[in-house]
Amino acid sequence: MGRKSTPEPRVTASALTQPATPGSAEPAPAADQIDAIRRGAAINQEIAPPLMAHVENTDVKRNRAYPMQPPTIPHSIDNYQIDKNSNRCLLCHSRANADKFQAPPVSVTHYMDRNDQFLATISPRRYFCNQCHVVQTDAKTLVANNFKDIDTILSEEHDKKAN
Repeated sequence: MGRKSTPEPRVTASALTQPATPGSAEPAPAADQIDAIRRGAAINQEIAPPLMAHVENTDVKRNRAYPMQPPTIPHSIDNYQIDKNSNRCLLCHSRANADKFQAPPVSVTHYMDRNDQFLATISPRRYFCNQCHVVQTDAKTLVANNFKDIDTILSEEHDKKAN
């Protein structure tokens, strides 16, 4: 005996143009509207997901795209254990091992608690690296930006004064 599936609720065309919530002045999106983040598909269509971007495993540091951006990871972290019991990143990036593995050490800010007191080990709030740091991929930029890091700005200012 197979399980009976619950039928999908039916959405009518008029339901798609009614206000999103009772009393709301804005109508819900119409079925033929396009959502740019969905790569040109109408919002009522299901589209195939894009292929996963390939991880760049070059060990070359990238420039940051905006101020205070966490550095991206210039190598693959597939099969790295990062959980409450172990953090594979710290094998190379801990203060004790960074020189031995020629890896950038974890920032001193990661050893501070919420009261700015320094700890002997990584702060629990900074322990899970992949909360902020991501691997570098060959993915296309979704949203263009014209951010310039401070070194570029200073260099441009210097060049203007020299001319």
